[in-house]
Amino acid sequence: MKTTINQVSKYLDQEVTIGAWLANKRSSGKIAFLQLRDGTGFIQGVIAKADVPEEIFTTAKSLTQESSLYVTGTIVKDTRSPFGYEMQVKKIEVIHEAKDYPITPKEHGTEFLMDHRHLWLRSKKQHAIMKIRNQIIQATYQFFAKEGFMKIDPPILTGSAAEGTTELFHTQYFEEEAYLSQSGQLYMEAAAMALGKVFSFGPTFRAEKSKTRRHLIEFWMIEPEMAFTTHEESLEVQEQYVQYIVESVLQNCQLELNTLGRSVEKLEKIKAPFPRITYDKAIELLREKGFNDIKWGEDFGAPHETAIAESFEKPVFITHYPKDIKAFYMKPDPERDDVVLCADLIAPEGYGEIIGGSARIDDLSLMEQRYIEHNLAGDAYKWYLELRKYGSVPHAGFGLGLERTVAWICGVEHVRETIPFPRLLNRLYP
Repeated sequence: MKTTINQVSKYLDQEVTIGAWLANKRSSGKIAFLQLRDGTGFIQGVIAKADVPEEIFTTAKSLTQESSLYVTGTIVKDTRSPFGYEMQVKKIEVIHEAKDYPITPKEHGTEFLMDHRHLWLRSKKQHAIMKIRNQIIQATYQFFAKEGFMKIDPPILTGSAAEGTTELFHTQYFEEEAYLSQSGQLYMEAAAMALGKVFSFGPTFRAEKSKTRRHLIEFWMIEPEMAFTTHEESLEVQEQYVQYIVESVLQNCQLELNTLGRSVEKLEKIKAPFPRITYDKAIELLREKGFNDIKWGEDFGAPHETAIAESFEKPVFITHYPKDIKAFYMKPDPERDDVVLCADLIAPEGYGEIIGGSARIDDLSLMEQRYIEHNLAGDAYKWYLELRKYGSVPHAGFGLGLERTVAWICGVEHVRETIPFPRLLNRLYP
């Protein structure tokens, strides 16, 4: 019976064949331990010299790291293994012998590992991160389907920018100039006016010359948009969504969290509702923590967000930012026109902002005024203005950055490990 590692529990005390790679091995004179992986998981294969023909044991001892194999043996329980099972190997068929595999069990530098990202993905830690990323993606589709959202795909090539063109990649679109999208939000607003509740899930690009552990040049965003929805209602969707994906990982990825050494107790505390503080209160909190030079009207950087997060065990919403440091489309607070109805969700443990959202301006005259203030006049934004001209309604939305969220849930330090092939300021290879 041919199977995969993640299915071996169905074949207890039965003989099966698995196509696998040799991740590592150790051996003594009479027994060899093979660490096998097949993409679905990792299992130890044990081969005793006394139980197999001599040529099989000789083959096992001579196997090289990352050689590909068909391994046949009996599945047994193993309480010492985090996986819970091992294989008593009876037969090995070598498919391809790998020679001089560059990533050995010793320590390697980050640049070396990034140069070999195509191979580094095979390691147990990177495998665990990708499994958790995949679970978050699955949970995202499940949550928004459950809540009645429709998946919509905005364009990646655009003729305009959601928040200005200074950090965009320019490209030539035949006779016109175009940009790689930094957000699908404007198009999602149009979709919401047609379909009610929608979300997108796709790649976005920022030509931001940043080298911090929180930044990628290419990353994935989940961007829901909701018609007939207030800012407060949007915040409730956000916290329910984050709680849902954390719970999904806790339910389905215990082995991977253990592999990463992630504190499950901290994740179990992520339950809605989340605490909320205004930008004004955040300024006060920062000054209490020694950031005496922070002035009202300045945006928060990574040290500020980390300091604020230290006061909470759950993600925290910072609401009502000054209008002048936020995007043109954000709706002013009706009781105070120098701040907008927006919120950033700051993850615990120093992982920074994972969600940015707001109520959107729905008044045509106010949006026309914003166009003038932000020099957005012209045909490129005409269609967006028309959303306020033909049946405008209150609406709100947000964007969650997948890689920062994966980094936080996994407890890994740098977002470069949370995407299969990261694009960084000085990295376009592999």
